[in-house]
Amino acid sequence: MNNVIFAEGLTKRFGDTQALAGVDLAVPEGSVLGVLGPNGAGKTTAVRILATLLQADGGHATVAGYDVARNPDEVRRAIGLTGQYAAVDEQLTGRENLVLVARLLDLPRRDAVRRADELLEQFGLTDAGDRRARTYSGGMRRRLDLAASLVGRPEVIFLDEPTTGLDPSKRDDMWNVVRELTDAGTTVLLTTQYLEEADALADRISVIDQGRVIAEGTPHELKALVGGRTLQVRPVDPRDIGDVAALLSGIAGRPTDEPAKGTVAVPVEDDRVLTTVVRDLDTRGIAVAELALSLPDLDEVFFALTGKPASDTPASDADHEKELVR
Repeated sequence: MNNVIFAEGLTKRFGDTQALAGVDLAVPEGSVLGVLGPNGAGKTTAVRILATLLQADGGHATVAGYDVARNPDEVRRAIGLTGQYAAVDEQLTGRENLVLVARLLDLPRRDAVRRADELLEQFGLTDAGDRRARTYSGGMRRRLDLAASLVGRPEVIFLDEPTTGLDPSKRDDMWNVVRELTDAGTTVLLTTQYLEEADALADRISVIDQGRVIAEGTPHELKALVGGRTLQVRPVDPRDIGDVAALLSGIAGRPTDEPAKGTVAVPVEDDRVLTTVVRDLDTRGIAVAELALSLPDLDEVFFALTGKPASDTPASDADHEKELVR
């Protein structure tokens, strides 16, 4: 399968800080690569290099078949970029922002206005389209910024933490936009600290820490790296919690009671234990409201791989760039 985004051995240093220490990435056409990592891991630096906003110290990369160092103009024609912070002109209206981008992309004025109207509707901004962007909330600016990156219907989209600052409903709207893009054949590289976002959207995930890719695979493959599954049982009658705990203890090992949730959870190594548990629950006449066998979630995977919770927020690699400029 053709890799629309490809990077090998990317390195970048800001002063004494090694932001990238040999990053490899590959994103097949029409797929979503989720790039996970704590702040300062190198995610934004990698995106900025791929989007031709920074030059790597070492390694090489291609986007849409063009070398990012040798053919930056061709790369820019093929991509859209939404950075960590909304880049909109606050003195212009939402519609004027989009028309401006369209005109810069050489769309005739009539087509530019039509495209702006399409995107305002798609992102739920039609009613605010004639208001100056400075009156927009942070979430509205974020949506306008993403809309601007889609004006030219790019082949490749870089989304650098695109849902930061959005409420859950607007985040869901953004997820639907990403799904629509990939359904239409667009290739997406998505950086995020929302692990459920990567789980929901990404075909594959690369975990970056300290400037290196430390793990890569599908969400399911990464969860399997941590090992172990958890069996959860919630009886219909909370008074059966003790009996459920005793049953699971005899079959699979020491359970963990979660009285507030009315569930009992136990780690299991063999999926076949599920059949035994169902049979024994039925024999004892214990009605069950919920029974689930699950892999670790991405939060557990992230912590196991990096030793840090996903919410850990040291200085970002973008901050290192700012310090170097100062």
